Amino acid sequence: MTNLIIEISKYFMIFMFAFYTYECFAAFRQKIKPEQREHILSRQCAAIFLIHFDAFAVIYLVTEDISMLIFYAAQAVLLAMIQTCYQLFYSRSSRLLTNNLCMLLTIGFIMLTRLSFDSARKQYFIALVSMIFSLIIPVLINRVGFAIVGILALLVVTIAGNTSYGAKISLSIAGISIQPSEFVKILFVFFVAGMLYQDTSFQRVCVTTVIAAIHVLILVASRDLGAALLFFVTYVVMLYVATKKLLYFAGGLAAGSAASVVAYHLFSHIRVRVRAWQNPLAYIDKEGYQISQSLFAIGTGGWFGMGLYQGLPDKIPVVKQDFIFSAVSEELGGIFALCLIMVCFSCFLMFLNIAMQMKDQFYKLVALGLGTIYAFQVFLTIGGVTKFIPSTGVTLPLVSYGGTSVLSTIIMFA
Repeated sequence: MTNLIIEISKYFMIFMFAFYTYECFAAFRQKIKPEQREHILSRQCAAIFLIHFDAFAVIYLVTEDISMLIFYAAQAVLLAMIQTCYQLFYSRSSRLLTNNLCMLLTIGFIMLTRLSFDSARKQYFIALVSMIFSLIIPVLINRVGFAIVGILALLVVTIAGNTSYGAKISLSIAGISIQPSEFVKILFVFFVAGMLYQDTSFQRVCVTTVIAAIHVLILVASRDLGAALLFFVTYVVMLYVATKKLLYFAGGLAAGSAASVVAYHLFSHIRVRVRAWQNPLAYIDKEGYQISQSLFAIGTGGWFGMGLYQGLPDKIPVVKQDFIFSAVSEELGGIFALCLIMVCFSCFLMFLNIAMQMKDQFYKLVALGLGTIYAFQVFLTIGGVTKFIPSTGVTLPLVSYGGTSVLSTIIMFA
């Protein structure tokens, strides 16, 4: 009986998420009336709560743990609070972005509860604090100060950071692990926008490029090459949009390609990841084990998935952080995973839409920069777990476990 309910639940979640995804793009139609768009957004909101209820009904059925019901209720309150607060305090904010924020958090809560209840509980409290913080965060004005704060934070990690999988990416303070680069990337976007929104002369571009290069080089020194790539691509995109000079864009791509070759020869853990990417099955006992297990999980799930608690996502190392997309694919299916990608893509489109509507060039560049960071991070994560590109060790925003990542992403959306 339990297996039958899990099977029905799985198809219901796939159907509701596909419906939600369709509505994401239906809301973009230009000729749609305001009241029609409101109906679409309200239907999306209903879909979020239905998927959430359905998944936790299965989780309770399998675990028979009353604490799961209490946890479900706490999450439902948080999701309702997010919807209410943004409509109340920021009536002109994008409801589609708010819905997508809630949907991605919901998927993260579901998968993390299934994988590790303790991790899901921590993620919930971090998300709660993040939402409160994002609603009251002050508007910062000193735009050059962003670079100074960011560089200092990265230097501290380089000197005193914890090493994880060959890279120094975090600090431990009072037993809490913090990844400063997640916050620095927001400061970095504000810094670049502040430097280029009025003056795009060659001298200003040179100064901005040097300071941006310092950020990237510090990350390279920390061997956090995933974050370094994220900063670099964001800067190149913002520089091109601000100056409208194709030569800068082409030069950035050429410099990035050359830097990638140098990094491959300098860092052994990069060579390990490239070998695992080229032929993971040949190194399945060592460096290829993680990506092999990821591909097995995605292939096992097929289009419709195994159902919650019916797969073996625990076999994938670091599944809660870097490889949670593989767990989603295995238990909720390829269709669900493709819809997840499309929802992330709709978030990026909304970032661009907001950027185009901005009259102030500074905020236009900020919206573009934050959108680029979000989209490229999603690309790096999903590309890595599907063997499209070598794994870079970055998380899937709002879905993967990671307090710093959740907080920084919610700030970006806000």
